Amino acid sequence: MDIQTREVGNVVIFDIDGEITRPAEATLHQFVKAELEKGKRNVILNLDRVGFIDSFGIGEILASYISIHNLGGHLKLCRISKKLYIVLQVTGLIKVLEVFEDCSAALKTFGEP
Repeated sequence: MDIQTREVGNVVIFDIDGEITRPAEATLHQFVKAELEKGKRNVILNLDRVGFIDSFGIGEILASYISIHNLGGHLKLCRISKKLYIVLQVTGLIKVLEVFEDCSAALKTFGEP
């Protein structure tokens, strides 16, 4: 898994490439917590290039959501695959997580162009 971060206004976007599984090094949640420590509260996970996610990866997204939510922030997902959408439906997380077809739509909900 490779994660690139970029900022658009008050939003941090994580562009994730690869599989979200148990990593040998840093986890997605650790990347999110590092941004939270910098005072960032609005996060978008761009999952366009995620080919596979296992239960550990789902747990990482949920842990990130909880950490952000507990600090008054918002986590949104964009460009998820149909397969991941089904996983979110089956787990019930689709009712908790905000999912957008593209990142620009997610950005607009934060008031960013």
